[in-house]
Amino acid sequence: MIEPKSYEEIASYIEKDEKVVFFFTADWCPDCQFIYSAMPDIEAENPDFTFVRINRDDYMEVAQKWNIFGIPSFVVVQNGKELGRLVNKLRKTKAEINDFLKSIG
Repeated sequence: MIEPKSYEEIASYIEKDEKVVFFFTADWCPDCQFIYSAMPDIEAENPDFTFVRINRDDYMEVAQKWNIFGIPSFVVVQNGKELGRLVNKLRKTKAEINDFLKSIG
């Protein structure tokens, strides 16, 4: 999983030709901690996506601009366009995330 070091690096992934999953998280978030251990499997099961982990606390302006008010949350973009989002404050399961990604294809 890619962990960007700057706003510029985040912006570079938004315009990519491939599908990019932005995983909004924070280390203090118990529901985020719950899904961390499943993320390597989710990545392996969805090889058509590039996964980018965004620490919401480090990049609050991005989270606010994208209306990310609950974490963990996932936003998929390609070529600067949003393809889908799984954004809410509820705990997410591996199956729920995989189903969401399959729905985007």
